[in-house]
Amino acid sequence: MFVSVRNVAKVALMAGTLLAVSCSGPSNEAPKPKSEFNIGWSIYAGWMPWPYAQQAGIVKKWADKYGIKINIVQVNDYVESVNQYTAGKLDGVTVANMDALTIPAAGGKDTSAIIVGDYSNGNDGVMLKGSDDLKAIKGQSVNLVELSVSHYLLARALNSVGMKLTDVKTVNTADADIVGAFASPDVKAAVAWNPQLSVMKGQAGAHEVFSSADIPGEILDLLCVDTATLKANPKLGKALAGIWYETVALMQRKDAEGQKARAAMAKLAGATPENFDSQLSTTYLYSDPKAAVAAADSPKLVTTMTLVRDFSFSKGLFNGATSADAVGMAFPGGKTLGDAQNVTLRFDDSFMKMAADGKL
Repeated sequence: MFVSVRNVAKVALMAGTLLAVSCSGPSNEAPKPKSEFNIGWSIYAGWMPWPYAQQAGIVKKWADKYGIKINIVQVNDYVESVNQYTAGKLDGVTVANMDALTIPAAGGKDTSAIIVGDYSNGNDGVMLKGSDDLKAIKGQSVNLVELSVSHYLLARALNSVGMKLTDVKTVNTADADIVGAFASPDVKAAVAWNPQLSVMKGQAGAHEVFSSADIPGEILDLLCVDTATLKANPKLGKALAGIWYETVALMQRKDAEGQKARAAMAKLAGATPENFDSQLSTTYLYSDPKAAVAAADSPKLVTTMTLVRDFSFSKGLFNGATSADAVGMAFPGGKTLGDAQNVTLRFDDSFMKMAADGKL
C-alpha cells in the first residue's frame, strides 16, 4: 500500500513536541566544514525522486562534482525522520511546512528550507455522507488524525464557510483506521489523505466537500537542512539542488525514460505505477526551479505560514509559548514573521535560484 507523508498521529506529534521541549536551543559551536552528509526521507509521492536519484547514480554524480558524499537515508516513520533531524542525527530531511515549524523550529533548531518541492493539490480532502454541501458539517463529529495537516485542512474548510473548529467535534482516528471508520453508518464526516481518501470517495453516499486543491500552496513539502551545516558547507546545498531538479525533470518526461523513472519510484514506494501516477496527479511538483523561486518569493508564502503558525499555536504545538510570534521565520527579501531575534525557520531560495540561472 502506498504510504503517505501525512502519517502524523496525535501521539507522534506530541512526542515530537516533547522532544523539541528537551532541546536546549541552537548550538553555540561554530559550524564546521565536512565531507559526508545524511539526508533523511520517508515515503511520499513528492519525495520519491530522492531515493530514485540515489539508485540511478544522480546523487553520486552531483556529490562527486562538489567533492562530497551524500547518503539518502530512508526512515520508515515520517515523524521519526523529523525527530532524528531535530536531534542532530540527520543533516537534512524531507518535511511538510507545518511539521518543520512545530518540531525542529519550535524546538530551537535553526532550519533552512532550501527546496520547495511540491504542494498537495487534492491529496487531502474533507468527506461528508448524505450531502455535498460543506455547511452540513456543522455540529457533526469529524474523524481525522488530530494535530495533523488533516486538522489544519478542516480548520481552513470551516473558515471558508464562516465556521470554526468549535462548530464541530473532532474524533482522533489513526490513518490506518480512517477508511474503516468512514464506512461505519455512524460516521458521517471525516478528513483524510491519499490513498485512503480515494477509497473513501468510492463509498456509498460519500461526497468530497473541500480539498487541498481549494487552498493551493498551503500544504507544502520541503527539503530542510540544518542552517549551521549549510553555512559551513554551501556545496551541500548546490549538490542537493542539482540532484532534485535533474531527477524531477526526468520523472516529468513523457517518453520511455520518464515512464521508467516513475515506475522505479513507484516500486520504491511500494506502489503500482498506476497508483503512483494517481498520487502524482494530485501533487503539484515544482519541477521548474523558476516556479519554485517564485513560490518562495511570493507574499503568499508569508500568508500561508501565518495561517500555519496561528493554527499550530492554537493547538499548543509551540512548547507552551505565550504568543504565536515566539518562533521567528525568515523569508527571501528580508521579510520576517514572528520574533526576529529568534528566527529558527528560514526559507532560503538561493540554491533554487542557482538552479534556475544554470549556475550550479
